[in-house]
Amino acid sequence: MKLDTDLLAIQEVRGHLQEAKAAQKLLEKMTQPQIDAIVTAMARAAEQEAERLGAMAVQETGFGKAADKKAKNLFVARDVYSAIKDMQTVGIIRKDEAKQVWEIAQPVGTIAAIIPSTNPTSTIFFKCMIALKARNAIVISPHPSALRCSLESAAVMREAAETAGAPPGLIHCLSHPSLEASGELMRHKWTDLILATGGTAMVKAAYSSGKPAYGVGPGNVPVYVHRSANISQAVSRIIQSKTFDYGTICASEQALVVDQAIKPALIEELKRQGAYFLHTQEKTKVASILIANKGMNPQIVGRPPQDIAGKAGITVPENAQMLIAEETEVGHNYPFSMEKLCPVLALYTVNDWQEGCQRCIQLLTLGGLGHTLGIHAEDLTVIEAFGLEKPASRIVVNTGTTFGGIGATTGIFPSMTLGCGTFGNNITSDNIGPQHLLNIKRVAFGIKEMPETKESVPNSEPEQVVHKAADSLISTNQLGITREEVAQIIRNVLSEMQLK
Repeated sequence: MKLDTDLLAIQEVRGHLQEAKAAQKLLEKMTQPQIDAIVTAMARAAEQEAERLGAMAVQETGFGKAADKKAKNLFVARDVYSAIKDMQTVGIIRKDEAKQVWEIAQPVGTIAAIIPSTNPTSTIFFKCMIALKARNAIVISPHPSALRCSLESAAVMREAAETAGAPPGLIHCLSHPSLEASGELMRHKWTDLILATGGTAMVKAAYSSGKPAYGVGPGNVPVYVHRSANISQAVSRIIQSKTFDYGTICASEQALVVDQAIKPALIEELKRQGAYFLHTQEKTKVASILIANKGMNPQIVGRPPQDIAGKAGITVPENAQMLIAEETEVGHNYPFSMEKLCPVLALYTVNDWQEGCQRCIQLLTLGGLGHTLGIHAEDLTVIEAFGLEKPASRIVVNTGTTFGGIGATTGIFPSMTLGCGTFGNNITSDNIGPQHLLNIKRVAFGIKEMPETKESVPNSEPEQVVHKAADSLISTNQLGITREEVAQIIRNVLSEMQLK
């Protein structure tokens, strides 16, 4: 009897979770040196397989460039590994001697990892490495259009980990991915935490699963070019960033917002460095293919500008690096103002940085709240104003937002999963790392005693004082006046004392 495909997928999820749960209990007992040796082996394997798996991802999905997919794999194998290799994730990881508090790391358990089709191999490398660094197991739900390269990437991670001493069964990848399988994985009682990278619908499903979840929002990244910017450097960095892997990283630039004072010089430099500006009719044709079913058209994601132009029925030069269209409006009726994971940019003109501020906020609000904002400027006052006012978790200054956002060219923690904070309905605004996949327990010693409390006569009850004093005087039987007369005398005396 042949099982229904959905039932087979759900059964696979349950089997993987059961094996992962058992393996994680063994991993939890390992020492910090043992964990570090496993992660080191995984990083080395990722580096060795970076080129092969990068090419496989492009061949299978049709997204991006093989050389840049390799670079993303190497970013994980080198930059992410360098950031986490000395991180303490076992036992007592911090001691505050002054406050007498010890912090103890405890793994969260089994992680459900949702993987996008745009960055499948690098995201799998990343999530496997940070999961095992924090002594967790991981079950991966790949995008169906990136199944083969995802299975292979997970197999590389699993073999490297087990060869280095990890218990078998810590790393799994679903071979029958589907919405039903992902739902079962995220909701199952043996799943302890979700790492969701993917479309908005998938991230919302993760947050509504009833399990703790780290999700990411879309990245409609605006980049403001101030009149104080070094125009040549700004253009070079923008083009390198936006054309990297044909714009498939969600932190890539989506719209340029430029001061009117430098607009002519900026446009001239963009053209000189390979940008192609669409005229009115070309803009209309390209706009018609950017959106499909009220969302990003997958047919143009991660494609070279010549392919995009061809799909729109126009021709652009072979040496064109990206397509740019001037725009004046922001909204769902203006496709160039929305997120475009391909080498296509909108260009907006503003009079000054205050107007630029408002335009950037509009673009973020349309579809990139909490993600990333870029600014090219030398005026620190303007840079500070942008950092203070914008609803973005990463304000990237004088570097490409693709690289700055993930921490490749900035001091931000290197990561392939970028939180958007409550701006974007995420639980964190951090770049995710092993530190987010731990429960931190605290052992706290008593360092002071609570002061003892003593009863005192409330100031709000002066009549009790009056009557006690009157009773005391009457009890001596030495006064020839009544108790009430004594009480009134005492009231008068107290009143006079308050007046003084």
